Amino acid sequence: MFVACSTLCFAREPLETALRQIAELEFDKFELALVENGQHLRPSEAGDNPELALQRLRRGPALIPSSLHIDFGAVDWSDPVTRRRFDGLCRLAKSLSVAVVTLHASPLGTPVSEEVRRLAPLVKSAMCDGLVLALLTHAETLTADPQVAVELCQLMPGLGLTVDPSHFLQGQNPTVDFDAVFPYAQNVHLRDTGLLPGEFQVRVGQGQIEYARIVTMLQRYGYNRSLTVAIIDRPDNPFDREVEVRKLKLLLETLI
Repeated sequence: MFVACSTLCFAREPLETALRQIAELEFDKFELALVENGQHLRPSEAGDNPELALQRLRRGPALIPSSLHIDFGAVDWSDPVTRRRFDGLCRLAKSLSVAVVTLHASPLGTPVSEEVRRLAPLVKSAMCDGLVLALLTHAETLTADPQVAVELCQLMPGLGLTVDPSHFLQGQNPTVDFDAVFPYAQNVHLRDTGLLPGEFQVRVGQGQIEYARIVTMLQRYGYNRSLTVAIIDRPDNPFDREVEVRKLKLLLETLI
């Protein structure tokens, strides 16, 4: 296992500044978040021209990309343009020697059979480029339910999960047992989180995330990928962003 930093930690800064700050915090690996309404690379733009996106990334500090986190927003996955952009992002990931690409699952209430039809060609496309497609466990999507997340992985061999424990704690059932997702983990997003509304992100040590237990569970299943610091850069964060990113980095490094 290793510790990486998501560019979401510095989402309100230009990409080049975000990468420089990640390097200054002494990370050597980073997760590239491509968010359609974000300040950095947008998945539509990078998918249309992965070569240009690659050139832009190579102008930054000598950091190693650990994974891609893609958030297209609300799009029609039956649209050939969306599929072409996804394939372009897979080519970008391959050029960056990235193994894991994270996507969001469909919203809560979507039939599992419909989600399987959407994901099947995406899993196949990713595998053709030597990549693993992983669904983010998110409170507003089908993967909010650990059992549904596991079911999707079982129905589509090759599909994995990007486990984000915060979304289970802040979901409809904060006490849900999510141990079943760990065998399918391909990436992990971490921050500290409380149980009360508005406590999605709190200072490290003030929440309920059991980092040591999470690492132990991952080790049990032979996990050897990233523990990604993913403290989302928001203007209303009640803490110093860089201080908390550094604290979580140091904490995680003591556990691996």
